[in-house]
Amino acid sequence: MSYKVSAESGYAIVHLTGDIDLSCSPDARKVILDRLGAGQHTLVDLSGVTYIDSSGIASLVEGYQTARKKNLQFGLLAVSEAAMSVLELARLDKVFPIHASVADRIK
Repeated sequence: MSYKVSAESGYAIVHLTGDIDLSCSPDARKVILDRLGAGQHTLVDLSGVTYIDSSGIASLVEGYQTARKKNLQFGLLAVSEAAMSVLELARLDKVFPIHASVADRIK
């Protein structure tokens, strides 16, 4: 997994790419929680994710819960087919705000 963080329209955008599994999900968790800890509305771009396991999903869930506690906005962007299939299996596609793009989110 690799990641980068950018900013757009008042959101921190966390771009995750590659496989998000037990070996790297702590890194994903840290970067997401760091943005939220800094008080930033956060969107996680999953367009480049080729695989995600339960530990990666847990990192997203923790980010979502942290954002709610801090009254910050949190959502997922451009979810890849691989990631969406796992979200649908866990029925989390009904929980997370999912947007095609940042522009779609701020409409």
